[in-house]
Amino acid sequence: MDNSLLVRSNIKGQFLADIEEVANCDIEWDQLSGKSILITGASGFISSHLILAMLLKNDEANANIHVIGMVRSAERAAKKYGSLIERDDFTLIEQDVCDKFDKVPHADFVIHAASQASNWHFENDPVGTIRANLTGTDNALEFARQNNSTTLIVSSLKTYGKVTDGSHELMEETQGYVDPDSYKNCYAMGKRASETLAASYAKQYGMNIKLVRPSYIYGAASLDDDRVWAQFIANVVRGENILLKSNGAPYRSFCYVTDTAIAILLVLLKGEPLFPYNIASEGGNITIRDFAKTAVEAFPEKNLTLSFANPEDEKEPEIDYSKQTPEIMNSDRLQNLGWKANVNIFVGIKRAVAILTEK
Repeated sequence: MDNSLLVRSNIKGQFLADIEEVANCDIEWDQLSGKSILITGASGFISSHLILAMLLKNDEANANIHVIGMVRSAERAAKKYGSLIERDDFTLIEQDVCDKFDKVPHADFVIHAASQASNWHFENDPVGTIRANLTGTDNALEFARQNNSTTLIVSSLKTYGKVTDGSHELMEETQGYVDPDSYKNCYAMGKRASETLAASYAKQYGMNIKLVRPSYIYGAASLDDDRVWAQFIANVVRGENILLKSNGAPYRSFCYVTDTAIAILLVLLKGEPLFPYNIASEGGNITIRDFAKTAVEAFPEKNLTLSFANPEDEKEPEIDYSKQTPEIMNSDRLQNLGWKANVNIFVGIKRAVAILTEK
C-alpha cells in the first residue's frame, strides 16, 4: 500500500496513541479477519475510532478487514479521514440511514451507531432524531437480515428514563418513566423503540443482535460541540476560565471514547444476543461541577479558575437518591465479559485537550 494511505501517515500524537489503544485491545480480532463490517454514522465520534483502529489493524497485522462506512456527508467524512478514504479496504457510502440500504455491499457485521445525540438536534430536529432510531434502525436490521450479519445496535443510557425507586445506580433491567408525548424525548423513546425492534427482528428471523447502552462518552470531540463536558474541554484548550451557570449537581457516568470503542468490539464478538450491556467506567462517575474542577486542576500551568455565576451555587450539592436515581450506570455485566476501563477522568481530559491542541 502507498505509504501516504497508512493510518500512521495521517494521524499523529495523542490521537494516534488513542487509536493504537483500540487496535491493540485484547479481543478476538481473528473473528473479524477477512470479514466486512458496516458502520453507520461513520463520521461520528465513536464510529471514527472504531474505523481507524480497524484500518490500523490492517496496516500492522494484515487483518484484512473491509470497512464500509455510511455517512450523510462525504464532504464531512473527507475532512475527518483525509486520504484514508482512498484505501481499497475502506468504502464510503453517502446516504441517510433513513433511506434503504440498496447500494451497500455485503457485510458480515453491522454496527448501527448513526444518531443525532445533541440537545440542539432534540430542540431543532426532533423528527430527524427519532427517525434515525426508528427508520434507520429498521433499515440497518433489514440489511443485516438479508446479509445474515452479526449486528450491534448502539442504544443509550437515556432509555432508562426517570427512575425513582431509591436505587443508587442503573442496572440493565431498570426501567423508569419517559413521557411519550414530549418531543424532548425523541431520542430516549427512539432508542427504546430501536431495542424493541431489534428484539422483534431476532424473534421473527432468528438474527444475532447485540445491544450496548453507552453512558456519557467524552474525548476530543470538537471545539464547537454543545455538550457541557465538551465546552469545559474547549475552555481549557482556549485557555479560558470556566464559569458554571448552575451548581453543577447532576451526577453522571462518563466513559472515555477509547474505552467505549473497545467495549463495543468486545460485545460485538463476545456478548450475548439481546442482552444489553451498560458501558460505564466506575472511575468516571462524577458530577458536572467536579468534571469542570478536574479540567482546571489537570492543567495547573494554565492558571485557570472555576467560578459560579450565582454565589449560592458555590455550596457543594448533596445527592438525594430518594427523588431520582442519578445517571450512574452499573457495568458489572460488561466487566464480566473481561472489559475494564483504562482511562479515568483526569487522564481522559488530558488526552482530549492534547488532541485538540495538536489539531
